Amino acid sequence: MLLAIFTCVSVAIAKPVSVPPQSGRAMHAFVDHLLARMTLQEKVGQLSILGRGHKGLKKLIREGLLGGTNGVLPGVDVLAYTRRMQKLAMQSPLKIPLWFMGDVNHGFRTIFPVPLALAATWNPALVEQVQHAAATEATAAGVDWTLTPMVDIGRDPRWGRVVEGAGEDPYLDTVMGLAQLRGFQGDDLAASDTMLATAKHFVGYGAVQAGRDYNSVYLPQILLRDVYLPPFHAMVNAGVAAVMPSLTTLNGVPATADRGLLTGILRKRWGYRGLIVSDYDAIPELQTHEVAATPADAVRLAFDAGVDIDLHSGLYLAQLPQLVRRGVVPMSRIDAAVRRVLDAKYRLGLFANPFRYDNAQRQKQVTLSPQHLALARKAARESMVLLRNVHHTLPLSRHLRIAVIGPLADARKAMLGQMSAEGEPQDVVPILDGIRRAVGDAARVSYVRGVGVTSDDLSGVPAAVRMAKAADVAVLVLGENQSLIGEGHSRSHIGLPGRQMELARAIVATGKPVVVVLINGRPLTIPWLSTHVDAILDAWVPGDEAGPAVADLLFGTDDPSGKLPMTFPRDVGQVPIYYAHLETGRPYNPATRLTRHYTTHYVDVPNSPLYPFGYGLSYTSFAFGPVCLDSDRLRTGGTLHVSVRVSNTGKRRGAEVVQLYVHDEVASISPPVRLLKGFRRVSLNPGQSKTVRFTLVPADLAFYLGHGVVGTQSGTYLVYVGGDSMATDSAHFLFQEGTK
Repeated sequence: MLLAIFTCVSVAIAKPVSVPPQSGRAMHAFVDHLLARMTLQEKVGQLSILGRGHKGLKKLIREGLLGGTNGVLPGVDVLAYTRRMQKLAMQSPLKIPLWFMGDVNHGFRTIFPVPLALAATWNPALVEQVQHAAATEATAAGVDWTLTPMVDIGRDPRWGRVVEGAGEDPYLDTVMGLAQLRGFQGDDLAASDTMLATAKHFVGYGAVQAGRDYNSVYLPQILLRDVYLPPFHAMVNAGVAAVMPSLTTLNGVPATADRGLLTGILRKRWGYRGLIVSDYDAIPELQTHEVAATPADAVRLAFDAGVDIDLHSGLYLAQLPQLVRRGVVPMSRIDAAVRRVLDAKYRLGLFANPFRYDNAQRQKQVTLSPQHLALARKAARESMVLLRNVHHTLPLSRHLRIAVIGPLADARKAMLGQMSAEGEPQDVVPILDGIRRAVGDAARVSYVRGVGVTSDDLSGVPAAVRMAKAADVAVLVLGENQSLIGEGHSRSHIGLPGRQMELARAIVATGKPVVVVLINGRPLTIPWLSTHVDAILDAWVPGDEAGPAVADLLFGTDDPSGKLPMTFPRDVGQVPIYYAHLETGRPYNPATRLTRHYTTHYVDVPNSPLYPFGYGLSYTSFAFGPVCLDSDRLRTGGTLHVSVRVSNTGKRRGAEVVQLYVHDEVASISPPVRLLKGFRRVSLNPGQSKTVRFTLVPADLAFYLGHGVVGTQSGTYLVYVGGDSMATDSAHFLFQEGTK
């Protein structure tokens, strides 16, 4: 059975965003009338966004020659700024309102866990709540467009921007991207607490060579179409307002100038009718890419490819009018791009009320509200992944003498991450404070920094050792700070930076129980820790409520339930490493003598990851019954129901993420060893059992066959269900092409 291209993910989970009634015929008539009155320079102005630092910003706004400006300005009274700029726009001849945009990535003033951490919750409903809270705060300050979510697939933890995405898997990435989209855009863009969202970076940015930011990308068609494109297609089908092309080249062509990608796939094949906005200064960078000789060439290439809006560079303002006058760019294409801009502003309700996203009273009510802080604590708690817990070291007793050690224990700014919008360090509750509050007796908690995050100074280690010896347990808070993660912060070594490992070895040598709390924006190579410390809790970059959330888990107020959205390698030499790899003709088999010779393996490290995708421990235990299918056959147009009985076999209430994977046993091309196709988060009391059900359809089995076609082939399939990507419980079924 041959399916329409790229439908395998989107048809299953995409939900269109509804358009308010007034944005139909009335909108088109309004925009037609406005377009007819606009000069060429005013039209080009609507296709341009300039930053607050541009010298002529106020003049351009007052003359109606600018579409929008940034509204995420750390340390600035954003509400006062957006109000002031909008008043200037209302002095322009046509009074076309501005829009204000920026990276509302994981919170506006209340800062939530970073997106990679949110993906570790495997809880899309919670992620939607988080981004709706972020939208509520941002819109109250006048910000109506976020350049989020990032739905790039990240399979190389050296790349700093994995922290902004949902990890290595297209299914999980899609589910989390759609949850963020619903949080930002809601069901009605004209509502005062919703904003435009942007799917970025189209496409393949996460596959930069050597994990180095902005580097070249080379992707074969099958990877592009089966792995990297599906999350974007789902976002388009769900009504995302904007798409941002990647800063990188894809197979030699800069995405900003790739007409086949932006117009061919996005506009024509997928029918996308929203905005395409360049990345920051991506248009002049076409000259640096050496595909454009002059600024005018760069503008011509970008606009011809399909880029509607120039972000920051000002080149559209400077070059597009003369390109139109010379006949290089048709006026009809200018009008089409401007229409998309005006349509979006209309749907936001800006023409009805340019100050609708400007509400001092609402801003006061929602910013850092108790509800948002409680949500931040819950999200941080659910995102944290328990990687190790030997001898039931965790949860800790509040009556122990606790030595809190490490450079990130009392850190505030590091808990916010790189893209923290209007977040302020003074709003953060550090991990040290969270532990002290939970214990309640300050005398039982001692603290020493030990070492810095990246420094070579070991002078604080002896004091840390003395403190650990005097305590009943040591809590080491180690990892990365904001200078090591995010855009422009790739790392060639992804272990603990600085001299943190020396500190850890010294504390372990005391013989006292050691709990490590990791702060990190990527998977880290920590094999020594994984065999020498008693417990490891991966807290990612947890946001404002870092301390209370960590304490909730350390002392057992709640149970860890996060699962890894990315594989943890043992060594950077294994990278890229991900669960959905292909089998080889000479697979590694530890049960045979061939292990040492002519099989795919390393001679110095196992093939297996340190911690696999989907992995995460709990303070309780879960058991899975047999995988049950309602039929041994799946037919064209049909469904297959999969069920499994899950039981809490421990002594505490806990949550398990039940994961379903599918494997095609024989295909026309070598298939991945398994692919995630569903998950359910279930909470169970001790001794409680629940039957978890999934539904598979033929599109779940589809893959790229070549020649622009995705297909589902007849054959035998395995379905696995379990608690991570290494699940072994399975059942077979047969898909029969063409039968009903």
